[in-house]
Amino acid sequence: MDKLRREVQKLFGIRLTARQMAAFELYEQELTEWNSRFNLTAIRDSDSIRCKHFLDSLSCAVAWKDKPPGRLVDIGTGAGFPGIPLKIIYPGMSLLLVDSVGKKTDFCRHLVDKLELDRVEVVQGRAEDIGRLAIHREQFDWAVARAVATLPILVEYLLPLVRIGGSILAQKGEHGPAEAHTAEKAVHMLGGRLRQLHKIELPSVVEDRYLIIIDKIAATPPQYPRRAGIPSKKPLDLAPV
Repeated sequence: MDKLRREVQKLFGIRLTARQMAAFELYEQELTEWNSRFNLTAIRDSDSIRCKHFLDSLSCAVAWKDKPPGRLVDIGTGAGFPGIPLKIIYPGMSLLLVDSVGKKTDFCRHLVDKLELDRVEVVQGRAEDIGRLAIHREQFDWAVARAVATLPILVEYLLPLVRIGGSILAQKGEHGPAEAHTAEKAVHMLGGRLRQLHKIELPSVVEDRYLIIIDKIAATPPQYPRRAGIPSKKPLDLAPV
């Protein structure tokens, strides 16, 4: 865990407190234990959990620096990534975790209780359904997602949830730049504008990593997101003009 502390400070300029370090240690223990019974993630050894889950999640801080979101929604959170690691370092942030798989939302609720995190809500559901609910639609400062869908699909999940003036952050691998190009049409249709692609390098990870940041500059038309399953079957980058 000392190595994690050093790498977080070196890569992101964040000094983890003793309490935050203890939270990450407990997170790793609980994830390992639940994984042995429920197969939450294919990443199981300690070094990989710390790099490919914790460090990768905390890389989102590069987009915010000293101005983290007041309200964040994490779509397709899985075992809590990147939302819960970000909540650990930004305790004042309000967080909504969304996943369609019950065992994953069960784990997230368990972990939120274990870590005694406040202002965190966990919802089992589809992003398309969440984005049509008035309680969540255009209510968040930022929406994040990691390893959920290609960007033309993902923007239909995320942009409806973000307020005008807010932003979305997609964590992507080596195909991030190509996805950003193919998503231009969908981004425009949904009220967004591409701001930045930020390349991230993580220790022991050969593949390039990117943070794709898209600002919300106009209201998302009310017909989006479409019904559950439609965005993945008929992405907006293929829709007629």
